[in-house]
Amino acid sequence: MITKEQFDKIPDGDVFVKGEIENSPFGVYMTDSNKNKMLKWVAKKGYANDWCIYCHWSESGFDFVISNGDKVCGEENIKKLVPCTDELFKQYRY
Repeated sequence: MITKEQFDKIPDGDVFVKGEIENSPFGVYMTDSNKNKMLKWVAKKGYANDWCIYCHWSESGFDFVISNGDKVCGEENIKKLVPCTDELFKQYRY
């Protein structure tokens, strides 16, 4: 569980968590196409005391995900990837 206090110590623009998860109702369901295919994802701190999660197909690589990934929306998906306090969740950039 990431708290606001921990988040505040992360430098602006840094990726602070990353991983892989399945595109499925049991993972993070982003699209009907390519069900069960793996997604890479990154959580990145912004420059306005905000943060966001981006994802793309796993063969894309993390650098591609950072620059060209799709934004993850939906509280359930966001908190599944980055468990955080409600206070920190309010800083998520949609």
